Amino acid sequence: MIWVFEAFVIVHIITGATGLVAFWVPVVGRKGGDTHRRFGRIFTFAMLATGTAAIGISISTLIAPLETHPHLPDAAFVRGIFGWMMLYLAVLTINLAWYGWLCITLKRDRSAMRTPVNLGLQGFLTVLAINCVAQGILIGEPLMIGISGIGFAAVATNLFYLYRRRPHPLGWLREHVKALVGAGISVYTAFFAFGAVRLMPEIALNPVLWSVPLMVGLAIIMYQWRVIARKGGRRDRKRLAAA
Repeated sequence: MIWVFEAFVIVHIITGATGLVAFWVPVVGRKGGDTHRRFGRIFTFAMLATGTAAIGISISTLIAPLETHPHLPDAAFVRGIFGWMMLYLAVLTINLAWYGWLCITLKRDRSAMRTPVNLGLQGFLTVLAINCVAQGILIGEPLMIGISGIGFAAVATNLFYLYRRRPHPLGWLREHVKALVGAGISVYTAFFAFGAVRLMPEIALNPVLWSVPLMVGLAIIMYQWRVIARKGGRRDRKRLAAA
């Protein structure tokens, strides 16, 4: 079991680090160009890979908590944080990366986005978010309860767009930004927080440490949404002028 766990950790670190670096190129670079698309693909596939590796890590932890984390003496705590919460965050990352990829490749074709895989991810994430709350209550860890809210919000907004009767013409672009920046938030949060458990366990569960990536990510999303809104406004003014 240990060698399987360590193999998943190595893959997780390599793909996660690749994604953490690739994330910033589409965020700060010129939108829509070849570089944006190339690094966007790298980031998306890195997130899918690191999320899959994190699922392997979490399942290994649930099976053998103390063997996989010998530096931590409390099996219930290890199962909660490194097992159930990591499993939830892994599926959250996969969910957002896949949904964001569908938004940019299919754009306005929402019926094509309503695939069994995409809808199944929404249901699976909901179940894991509920379980994260329950496990947090059982071990008395408020962080697990609070962080589950991100999953509920992701599922709610994803489904709202997928089934909204009259979405905004650029809604697909807003959702693309939300989802892929959200995936970046998830991975940065995991790297900061789970790394801190190993290096600085006394501050690892400090809400401030967990909230920094979330606040930065939300600021990026809101800024990019404003840019998209201005883009839509310019397009509408051109249509009126041409009428």
